[in-house]
Amino acid sequence: MRYKSRVTIAQYLGVDLAWRESSHGRAANETGVASIDSTGQILDAGWTRGVEETIAWVNGAALETPTLLFVDAPLVVTNTAGQRLCETEVGQRYGRWKVSANSTNTGSVRLAGVVFRDRLESVGWRYSDGGAGPPVTGRVLSECYPYTTLVGASELGYDTERPRYKRPPRGMPVAQWRPKRAAACDELVRRLSQLAIADPPLRLATHPVTQRLIEEPSPIDDPAYKHREDLIDALLCAWTAALWARHGLARCQVLGLHSSLSSGTAATIIAPARPEQDEVRLQEERLFAADAEVRTEGAVE
Repeated sequence: MRYKSRVTIAQYLGVDLAWRESSHGRAANETGVASIDSTGQILDAGWTRGVEETIAWVNGAALETPTLLFVDAPLVVTNTAGQRLCETEVGQRYGRWKVSANSTNTGSVRLAGVVFRDRLESVGWRYSDGGAGPPVTGRVLSECYPYTTLVGASELGYDTERPRYKRPPRGMPVAQWRPKRAAACDELVRRLSQLAIADPPLRLATHPVTQRLIEEPSPIDDPAYKHREDLIDALLCAWTAALWARHGLARCQVLGLHSSLSSGTAATIIAPARPEQDEVRLQEERLFAADAEVRTEGAVE
């Protein structure tokens, strides 16, 4: 059933977590972090490095008010091989916009998100797979994927294809790709700035770090560009958390929810969805409900 959420969450955190942890002689990549409130004001924005530093930022940024944290990284990984269902469903439901997801399993070497979730749960945070809808209290974290936000949120206007602000088209020389990438990123920032009047809003001009995204052109150099990209993805994570809290299943879908019958523990991605995606989702929910009923009856016998 579609509904609009009753919002009591007052703060939304976004973390674009570097999937690889620090190792001997090699530091983890940068992680983008952002915090916004229900008015779209950016309370904090910047970068951390490594799981421990990022956890310290999260706990420091979270106010005493209820807080929802969305993370771009696999948080629950239980499959021993192949791809998580939520990752498969990204391609199935967003492939028309040329969006897909990397495969993650227990054999993957980059599982910083699992460590991140475990550490936060040990200090009072609660993981939510989205099956019960948006939370209304406490400190809660869930998984998201910025690409699904870019194409699933109609406010951003990417109606036919995802923005090319990351990987180059196949066969394009790097020297030719870099200025195109920067131009695509500048256009993305322009569209993000228009969320200032969206529901929920995101107001880039309310913090000096994010104000520079508007004022300064995207760099061509790879390290400087990645620095900027990580911050943008963190902002997308935070705004997606606000969208989920504000509109629930009226604007979002939960990918991978049917991978487990254990309430609240499925490996999921909460993703903004367009109205034309509803029928597929509803059909899958009906099939899953019927399958769950059959399994329950079999267990009773």
